[in-house]
Amino acid sequence: MNPDSVQSEGLQAIADAPDTAALEQVRIALLGRKAPLVLALRELGSLAPEERGPRGKVLNQVRQSLEAALDARESELEAAELDDRLRRDRIDVTLPGARVERGFAHLIEQTGREILEVLVGLGYRISDGPEVDTVYRNFDALNHAPTHPTRQATDTYYIDEHTVLRTHTSPMQIRTMQSQPPPVYMATMGRCYRRDTPDATHTAMFTQIEGLAVDRGLSLAHLKGTLLAFAREMFGADREVRLRPHFFPFTEPSVEVDVSCFNCARDGSPCRVCKGEGWVEVLGAGMVDPALFGFVEGYDPELWTGYAWGMGVERIAALRHAVPDIRWLWENDLRLMEQFG
Repeated sequence: MNPDSVQSEGLQAIADAPDTAALEQVRIALLGRKAPLVLALRELGSLAPEERGPRGKVLNQVRQSLEAALDARESELEAAELDDRLRRDRIDVTLPGARVERGFAHLIEQTGREILEVLVGLGYRISDGPEVDTVYRNFDALNHAPTHPTRQATDTYYIDEHTVLRTHTSPMQIRTMQSQPPPVYMATMGRCYRRDTPDATHTAMFTQIEGLAVDRGLSLAHLKGTLLAFAREMFGADREVRLRPHFFPFTEPSVEVDVSCFNCARDGSPCRVCKGEGWVEVLGAGMVDPALFGFVEGYDPELWTGYAWGMGVERIAALRHAVPDIRWLWENDLRLMEQFG
């Protein structure tokens, strides 16, 4: 290795490095562990004593020269790169700011929050629970007979023999009563799953809100009063409700609840909401079947009575805003969603 050529070529490479990244590669080539100059310095111990001193002096002078040149070039390149960054990153404060579009909750979420706010105002406590629950809480403890059609795999999504994707939020009734003694005033909102064929009024996944009240002396009149207060908050102060007999496994008696139409006679045209009947079905409800109290401790059906109801949030949203197909609410079409922002 010729020290003079190593020095001259090294100094030239340092001067030609265009940026700090390239300079680092030059540093590795000149002073890295496998660089010829470094290898020559390691071999000094194998030279004769009379050769070792002069040779070492020359090699060290070359190394010091290269190190000084590298440091000087690095400072020069760093200063140039900083100046370039400052020029490129300069902000013109006189330019108009970039507009940031304001986000908003989805219509389903908006409607659900409004319903829960009404229930909180009536004294109900909001509870939350899992979307995957046991067959026991989803069916058995809610008085579903072993032969009930909803237990079939054609109607319900089974995870395994004992676990399902909940078909309603009603398991929260059992969970709540298992976790606390009466009285109970609770409401819950969450996703539910059924093997429905999607159409304008059904989807395989939907959002449900459910309420449960258990106390001494509750009657169907208390249920109707609660639902009337809810209907007037959600659909208008002049709304009325009517109860029609129905059947649900976990309530007795059970009712379907209709609200007087909030769209009729707005412009004199035939009403597309109630189809001229004057009433719109909104939810199912009823008095808690005393048999349910047998699945929890501390709920004596001779002392406590209760009522419960459940509604689909998508249906309420569609009714309030005249959305003809609830599948639209799941398509995330901003042309529709931005109307409710």
